Amino acid sequence: MFTGIVTDIGEIVALTPKAQGQLHRLRIACNYDQATIADGASIASNGVCLTVVASGVAGGRTWYEVDAAAETLAMTTAKHWKVGTLLNLERALKIGDELGGHIVAGHADGIATLVSREDLPDMARFELSTTRELARFIATKGSITLDGVSLTVNTVNDVTFSVLIIPHTLTVTTIGGWRAGSEINIEVDLMARYAARLTEMK
Repeated sequence: MFTGIVTDIGEIVALTPKAQGQLHRLRIACNYDQATIADGASIASNGVCLTVVASGVAGGRTWYEVDAAAETLAMTTAKHWKVGTLLNLERALKIGDELGGHIVAGHADGIATLVSREDLPDMARFELSTTRELARFIATKGSITLDGVSLTVNTVNDVTFSVLIIPHTLTVTTIGGWRAGSEINIEVDLMARYAARLTEMK
């Protein structure tokens, strides 16, 4: 489990397609202490929970390797990742950690597309669109995870919604690089999903 609070920005430094394109081995450079990264650990990368299969240090930077399987490549923006792609990173939540965002599973539900960006004096407003299936779980003032970042929904209009981003978040995540047309991993709020399921079962 995660909280949607990004703790580092990683960079893909190597990508090796395997199994006829159905599996990608990624090497991601980061600022984490390599001694704290165990094989089998979970690290969310742009909101996608991936399992560490190896780690080390090269050129003064920690690196770790993960495998992105066929489902991940099909459902998320991982299909577009390449060497040089920057990723929002978050280590798995430990008992006793501060829950600064909201409960995030790291299981991206799909992709949202950035419709527009408006830079305001003290923040930026982003409007995004998603599928009708996912839009029903998005509510004004509710929580949403975009590329691994826990955010509060500002407005909702059918299949489009907006979020307001403060300067700090623009600086410490990859959100500052979003432009119209950007594809973004989206994970809807778990509570909204379960509430919808309970309603369906009545």
